[in-house]
Amino acid sequence: MHAIGIDIGGTKIAGALVSESGEILREARIPTPAGDPAAIVDAVVAMITSLSAGEQVVAAGVAAAGFIDADQSIVYYAPNISWRMEPFQERLASRLHLPVTIDNDANAAGWAEFRYGSGRLVTDMTMLTIGTGVGGAIVTGNQLFRGGFGAGGEVGHLRVVPDGLPCGCGARGCIEQYGSGRALLRMANDIANVGGIGLALAEARAEAGALTGEIVGELIATGDPGAVHALRELGSWLGQACASLAAVLDPQLFVFGGGVAVAGDLLLDPVRESFQAHLPARGYHPEPEFVIAELINNAGVVGAADLARIRAASR
Repeated sequence: MHAIGIDIGGTKIAGALVSESGEILREARIPTPAGDPAAIVDAVVAMITSLSAGEQVVAAGVAAAGFIDADQSIVYYAPNISWRMEPFQERLASRLHLPVTIDNDANAAGWAEFRYGSGRLVTDMTMLTIGTGVGGAIVTGNQLFRGGFGAGGEVGHLRVVPDGLPCGCGARGCIEQYGSGRALLRMANDIANVGGIGLALAEARAEAGALTGEIVGELIATGDPGAVHALRELGSWLGQACASLAAVLDPQLFVFGGGVAVAGDLLLDPVRESFQAHLPARGYHPEPEFVIAELINNAGVVGAADLARIRAASR
């Protein structure tokens, strides 16, 4: 049976009608009315209604960046949307004739990757999404890990540097400040400032007025030494974080998604090297593989739909 998946981002809302095999049958996108919670409810209700028209739909799943409670109904806090203790599931369910589930966007994307992408042949997987920040999802024993209060799996806020750079979460030294796309830009600017291998970065910055992720990505693709050095520094921090995660979770697989992951092995090679350097009891047990995500832009809607379908079937 089909399910609807909705992925609410800071700038756009994406939705899809998704089959049991993870195939997208129908899709839609609209801008996010981020400053108006009531307008977001209206937009999501309209999208679900439109996507399900004329179809046999068993459930709808909605994914959003933020902390979601264990019952998958209340958004404790969403940084990019004006939600604080928002009873989002109740607001949607009261207007729809479908079971509705709310989930964290990184959890939804990670679940899609586990079910239909790079993780489909393992039982234990950790995914890191390297975009503006660092998102994550943990699957252990074929189950998505949520924690006792529903807000588990926030791997981007694993601390790697005591008293390090301040993070938007209120702590300091989180991996998000050292392993994200925003961190890559900071590192690239630092390299551009000192010249030498940063010459091309400095020239690109002067021409464009500022470095962007697209500019740095293009320089990485051409093998520019300054941009590649920044990426290797980023990968080194991520590898250190993965070693700490492996000591606790022992996953068979680390999956990397998000915009920075398009660098492929240029990212994964320094991740693997740093992981090996920081892994406890190295050589005394099997070690995980490191791969790039297969489902990119559609992971959120596919995962949200599948999680909603599974939850509806268990009721």
